[in-house]
Amino acid sequence: MTETQTRTPRFFITAIIIGLAAGLLSGLFGVGGGTVIVPALVFFLGYNQRLAAGTSLAAIVPTATVGVISYAVTDSVSWVAAIILALGAIIGAQIGTWLLQRLPVLVLRWSFIGFLALVIISLYLVIPSRDAVLEFHALTIAGLAVLGLITGILAGLLGVGGGIVVVPMLIIVFGASDLVAKGTSLLMMIPTAVSGTFGNVKRKNVDLVAAATIGVAACTTTALGAWLATLLDPFLANVLFSLFIAFIAIQMALKAIREGRAKKA
Repeated sequence: MTETQTRTPRFFITAIIIGLAAGLLSGLFGVGGGTVIVPALVFFLGYNQRLAAGTSLAAIVPTATVGVISYAVTDSVSWVAAIILALGAIIGAQIGTWLLQRLPVLVLRWSFIGFLALVIISLYLVIPSRDAVLEFHALTIAGLAVLGLITGILAGLLGVGGGIVVVPMLIIVFGASDLVAKGTSLLMMIPTAVSGTFGNVKRKNVDLVAAATIGVAACTTTALGAWLATLLDPFLANVLFSLFIAFIAIQMALKAIREGRAKKA
């Protein structure tokens, strides 16, 4: 992928479409959009896994910001939980970006596929509730900090905001409602993504033009996704999202298998 190829009209049109889809899913499911952005950059724009992950993480910053505002309007954000998660995630993001520079691309791809498989399973374990309340005590605070650290590592390593881990964990383990989990997840992502992006910029793992194009496009559909989240049955939303992720995981697995065979040939 050369500089000239990435700046053609096709590049910008593709990046905008990716951003629109990522923004909608971000608002609807409380994720940063990395599950759309990373594979789309690899498949449609020819990015390697490293550059796709770094670019995705940068694009998450404006996307998550608009999402937080949308959920905050309906009082569906736990600010205290988000701060605790973010503190752990900022540290984790630096660990993740450090690992990103050192792990082989094929290992990264299979790691991402395994990560998506875990996400699919978690979506069927979640029993969403709009009445659940997030309660705070010492164990909760410690658990949120550990969860933040893990999601930060995933953010820096895989280019995802961590929402597809944080949302189900907040619901299953910490007893939050599905809307509060989504709003809190988006808020936690902002400092996480900023921290990870600084690390990726230093290591030249970010296409800032692509990230800006995708991020701006995503902002136009994030609020719509957040609004739809209040209308759609929570479990049905999880099922639909799991089917989408399964499609992405299968496509990436096939690509990884082909690349592995090509190296052995």
